[in-house]
Amino acid sequence: MLITRDKSFYKTFLPLMAMLVLQNLISYSVNLADNVMLGSYSQTALSGAATVNQIQFLLQQLTNGVAEGLVVLAAQYWGKRDTEPICRLTGLALSVGAFIGIALTITVSCFPAQVLHIFTEDEAICAEGMKYLSIMRFTYLIFIFTNVLIGAMRSVETVKIAFAISLSTFFLNIGINYVLIFGNFGAPELGIVGAAIGTLVARCVELLIVVCYILFGDKKLKLRLGKIFSWNKEMAADYFKVSIPVVITQALFGISVAMQTAVLGHLTSDAIAANSAATTFFQFLKIVVVGEASAASVIMGKTVGVGNFEKAKEYAKTLQIFYIVVGVLVAGILFAGKDFLLSFYNLTPAAMELARQIMILLCFVFMGMSYQMPTALGIIRGGGDPKFVMWNDLICIWLIMYPLVFLAAFYWKLPVIVVVAFLNSDQIFKCIPVAIKANRYR
Repeated sequence: MLITRDKSFYKTFLPLMAMLVLQNLISYSVNLADNVMLGSYSQTALSGAATVNQIQFLLQQLTNGVAEGLVVLAAQYWGKRDTEPICRLTGLALSVGAFIGIALTITVSCFPAQVLHIFTEDEAICAEGMKYLSIMRFTYLIFIFTNVLIGAMRSVETVKIAFAISLSTFFLNIGINYVLIFGNFGAPELGIVGAAIGTLVARCVELLIVVCYILFGDKKLKLRLGKIFSWNKEMAADYFKVSIPVVITQALFGISVAMQTAVLGHLTSDAIAANSAATTFFQFLKIVVVGEASAASVIMGKTVGVGNFEKAKEYAKTLQIFYIVVGVLVAGILFAGKDFLLSFYNLTPAAMELARQIMILLCFVFMGMSYQMPTALGIIRGGGDPKFVMWNDLICIWLIMYPLVFLAAFYWKLPVIVVVAFLNSDQIFKCIPVAIKANRYR
């Protein structure tokens, strides 16, 4: 049976996915607001923020790894309605996240210029990036705590609070950006610094809301300090067995995306701005894929947790067909809207034409990514095999893609659009091993 007839699957998966997509949509819009407003303010400011946001993206991937490791295990406990271990796992994930956040904050505080020069040699872009980073570094630890706690809520199918948090802080960030970037309503015109202040305030409000919900609104987990920090060695071993491959996978992906900016930043000044403008909307639509993967991870983990392996196989087939259909539809939307979306940016003619070419390329990339990413992260990892995902990314990205990228960029001296094609090629050829693995049902 290719499509499951189990109505409970659709009643659980579709609302869960929809809410996660909406939550991610609004959450990502915080960074999108910075990007679009700075793009209309100054190309140099846009490039500076895009450079610093590679650090934020790496942090986001590490945080996702910590949180997803929690979700994979917690969803299995939730299948049995056993919430006590989930509380302890949450405390463990918060401890790991705190270590990562503190380490990154110290690194960018002590070596800001050195970190930014990894991504670009343009001194004007680095100068703008230094202004942005001086404030953004204070958001890192706050961001980790918020997203780990939201992950704990997601593992027990509580997702509406995440949507409410993202929606409220989105409008807050937009308002602060409008006032401080451009100097409206008598405020000083702070440019890129104003965008960073808006993001910092939004992150603080996010954490405040989620903590208040946990203390006064949550009826499932009932997280309290006495519970969450009472984990033992056996639980830690289980968590790290699952989470370490997940964190490594997410870290490798984050480093990979950061390296893409570094490669383009060493080609032309237009390349980094064009790629930032084009990939902004690609990443925006990617939240559909992330929502699919997150929802599937909960469903698969919950199904495996109760030992219903035949039902898990049935769900896996249905999900793969769903991913393909969604990928084609969303790629079509990206292609149809490319010119309208790029009209929001104040780029040089050369950068604008390059951005348009990149967006056309990304339409094809999206179809591959829409299948392989949620299949790997939702079905395979959610079903209990995070090591496969780690090894698949390690081989496809670091042993195949990047050698081709460096040859294309610095040895063969190929055009920027060809380099960008190589940078995204893994989203296509990863489909083959992922499809083979998923349909063996191991």
